[in-house]
Amino acid sequence: MSEILGLGHDVVDVDAFAQQWREPSSTMRKLFSVRELRQCTMRAALKHDDEALHAAARWAGKESVIKAWSEALADHAYPYSIESVPWHQIEILDDSRGRPRVMLAAPVAERLIASQQPVECEPVERRSAEYEAKERKSAEYVWHVSLSHDGGIASAVVLLCLE
Repeated sequence: MSEILGLGHDVVDVDAFAQQWREPSSTMRKLFSVRELRQCTMRAALKHDDEALHAAARWAGKESVIKAWSEALADHAYPYSIESVPWHQIEILDDSRGRPRVMLAAPVAERLIASQQPVECEPVERRSAEYEAKERKSAEYVWHVSLSHDGGIASAVVLLCLE
């Protein structure tokens, strides 16, 4: 049975995002991995629409990942500051059936696992905290993501679950 650890939701104004996306001096593209950029281009060609539309939905997904993760932290410190989030290492990629998936680079995945370890507790409770830490390390963190866009809005909802 799954345990929901965090929920994230984000919306993006597609027109404002597209303006930034097309700006020659913009660093927006650097926030995406090469695989994400390739999939945005491929999806836009397939759907006969704008690449920025698909990037905006993925951006909403990335923001939602951070929000779900932040909710799951409970009493832990945030693993990243706004300036240090490795956005290009938090990928929103389509699987072979076109369904979006969250893919974390190894250093980010390790931070996720570390951020879910129990906070240091009193010696009386230490055994249960150590047991829980071992259980969490062997458990699997699963992301569920839904992307959508309609009119001028792109949206994403993300769940972080413990299997």
